[in-house]
Amino acid sequence: MSEIPAKATESEDPSDGARAEAADELPSGDALWQSSPPGSIYDYIKVASFSISAGGLVDQWSLRAEQLFGVPAERAVGMDPIEAFIDPDLRARGQRKMAEILDGREWTGVVPFRMPETADGQRGEEGLAEVYVMPTRTTEGDKAAVCIVVDVRTLRTIETDLAASQAIFGQSPFGFLLIDTDLRVRRANEQFAATFGGTPDDHRGRGVHDYLQRGEAERVAATLRRVLETGNSITDMHVTGFVPGSEERRHWSINLYRVHSGSGRPIGIAWLGTDITARRAAAREAAAARRNLALLNEAGARIGNSLDLETTARELLDVVVPGFCDLATVDLYQGLLTGDETPPGLADGSAELRRVAFASAVSDAPFVGGGAPVEVGAVHHYPFNSACADALRTARPQSVPAEGGGLVQSTLAVPMVAHDTVVGLAQFARTKGSEPFGDRDRDLAVELAARAAVCIDNARLYRREHERALILQRSLLPPGDPEASGLDIACRYLPGNAATEVGGDWFDVIELPGHRTALVVGDVMGRGLRAAVAMGELRTAVRTLALLDLEPAEVLSALDEIARGLGTPGGPAQAFGSGGGIQQATRTARQPRDADLSEVYLATCVYAVYDSVTRRCTFANAGHLPPLLVEPGEAALMLDVPPGMPLGVGGEPFEEVEVELPEGALLALYTDGLVESRDHPLDEGLQAFVGALTDPSQPLEDVCDHVLNTLDTHHGEDDIALLMARVQGLPTESVGDWTLPREPRSVGRAREYARGQLLSWDLEPLVDTTELLVSELVTNALRYGEGEIRLRLLLDRTLVCEVWDSGLVQPRRRRARDTDEGGRGLQLVGLLSAAWGSRRTPRGKTVWFELPLPDGENGLTDPAEALLSLF
Repeated sequence: MSEIPAKATESEDPSDGARAEAADELPSGDALWQSSPPGSIYDYIKVASFSISAGGLVDQWSLRAEQLFGVPAERAVGMDPIEAFIDPDLRARGQRKMAEILDGREWTGVVPFRMPETADGQRGEEGLAEVYVMPTRTTEGDKAAVCIVVDVRTLRTIETDLAASQAIFGQSPFGFLLIDTDLRVRRANEQFAATFGGTPDDHRGRGVHDYLQRGEAERVAATLRRVLETGNSITDMHVTGFVPGSEERRHWSINLYRVHSGSGRPIGIAWLGTDITARRAAAREAAAARRNLALLNEAGARIGNSLDLETTARELLDVVVPGFCDLATVDLYQGLLTGDETPPGLADGSAELRRVAFASAVSDAPFVGGGAPVEVGAVHHYPFNSACADALRTARPQSVPAEGGGLVQSTLAVPMVAHDTVVGLAQFARTKGSEPFGDRDRDLAVELAARAAVCIDNARLYRREHERALILQRSLLPPGDPEASGLDIACRYLPGNAATEVGGDWFDVIELPGHRTALVVGDVMGRGLRAAVAMGELRTAVRTLALLDLEPAEVLSALDEIARGLGTPGGPAQAFGSGGGIQQATRTARQPRDADLSEVYLATCVYAVYDSVTRRCTFANAGHLPPLLVEPGEAALMLDVPPGMPLGVGGEPFEEVEVELPEGALLALYTDGLVESRDHPLDEGLQAFVGALTDPSQPLEDVCDHVLNTLDTHHGEDDIALLMARVQGLPTESVGDWTLPREPRSVGRAREYARGQLLSWDLEPLVDTTELLVSELVTNALRYGEGEIRLRLLLDRTLVCEVWDSGLVQPRRRRARDTDEGGRGLQLVGLLSAAWGSRRTPRGKTVWFELPLPDGENGLTDPAEALLSLF
């Protein structure tokens, strides 16, 4: 053959090294055969060659032919290609074509073929080849042929792949680039060109620096080189840049992978980019929404945990700084803090406010929202034309202009609105470097301020109710230091703090006739204004019952009726109607079984009556803690007074206990707030109270302070009422006591006894009045009473005269007519005395009157003028 060597001695493998060596061996003037990037077509299709001798047999067999047909050269040489590879049905036609080829004709066509049987007898695979046969001659001049064979199926696959690749590359909705090993764009699709302008061909040869800013371009170029060197693909790399004609920053998600030739040689990098700007914006919106929701949840959990205005304002700032803003303040109307009932603020929004809270994540300096800085606690107001005043005036949030050269770049002034009432102003600020406030931030700020405003308004209402209940309660307690005959008294009342509602604790000291004193301590169950009102009603009832001079057990029985009447529509007034007990039983029977338990009023009370002459004290207890007694030189002890049922329960009588109190003894009445708390049970508190009274000889004021300071009272959890009294009995020389027979001469003796006793007490100015009044009372005892008559004079802060007899009929004062000769005795007693009255005793009754001691200021009533005034 002239064109093909007689024997194939070189490999046909188109590797780069072989092609490079072949190119180097060629003369510089000859054609240069070499591969061009991205590679030779022979890297992808199956091409083989062999030659046919003049006899129609294979005489040369290339390595490509071995790979294509699977037949080694030593076996193929000398074979008849028609007999070896053509199906028997087509062999006759093949022989004819072979004869034509050997006759010197070229031929091109597609020929089906079948591999020869394998060594183990298996049928060879079938295939389809495109054959190009070129006639030639040997060196001897014989006719021969050279055959070029291409695997048609591989070629069709390549064509299909190319078409699919073209469709994917051209129709992809993503930006698609093919970047060569020099990091230059080799090919771009339409989507990429539509984003960055021009046609796909316009981008050929460009680099990443032509599309991205320097810093971002260098980062992407380094990533491209790493992918090209390592072959590791990159997924979802975020790239930021700008597109021509727009100043909007765009975001792309880039996927990179290395591309290889058919022989496995790296030929470039595939770039697949997706615009995620909208997705990033949506993600930021979603993240902001989640952050805002979390902030609102935190606000709901942390704001309003206390009923204190200032604490609630600080809780708001603890939530928003630094999660929402960098600096924040809260201003509340001054009138709101002082308990003003009028709607806070003026129409122009420039009313006085007090700064109650400030928080900063960047500086401890006071917040500057325009004008001079305002310290926490300072009272100030905003100018009429300011944005803050406009926010207060319109109840709408306003943006506050930033000061030039200042730290703050964006500020929101948000009015705090609760129940359509503006209670204050919250300001939120972000410093330079932070994102300015947007519409979503404005809505969030309004929601946060509204939640805090509702909590602040609730705290305001609670504070108002607490203060009213406290004022009511204090107004119902004894003013100043109570005084009593034969007793040194000290008392303490400590209300609960603002976090706990006012309770129903009370105490009272009531002076009774005959230099006796009633000591009362009680506790209405419950809290708030309702408990304070109930306490006031019960205290008033106690004073009324005490002035009737009833026994302690009778007082508590009547109080029990009143307490049960508090929760009924008729109220406590029905308890003193005719047949009060029957009426109460009837009301109780008529109450529905499912009556609201919130209308049930229960209270505990201990009522004691002390007689300074006998130093005896009578106790009655309605479910209250036992009184404490400390005798001189003895340890403190709790008196064994039957507790009875609380007031309002009913159905059980109350018992009395009479105790003689030695001179100098200390008596203590108290409520449970002194001895009971969440941390200490009642028994421990009572023992601690007993142990605290170690030195009762100190002044009573000091004893009270010592008890409160010693006991762990956890003040604020409950009200505390403490009433302490030291016994100072009436001296014997201050008492005059005589027994008179039932005879007319007793009236004169009574006057003589009274005159002599008053003169011994240096009370001569009272002699005439006392003689006249004693004469009247003894005369009435002789005329209307029974049994022996007893006359007693008592001197303490006033002069008291008592006339005793065994009669049960109480004297009744009446107005005598002008023509009546009698009936003016009790009128005369009422005119000349400071007070008079009568009370029942176990053996009859006692009629008494009281005269003030002469002090040089208050003149005494002239008996003569008093007598004339009766006519």
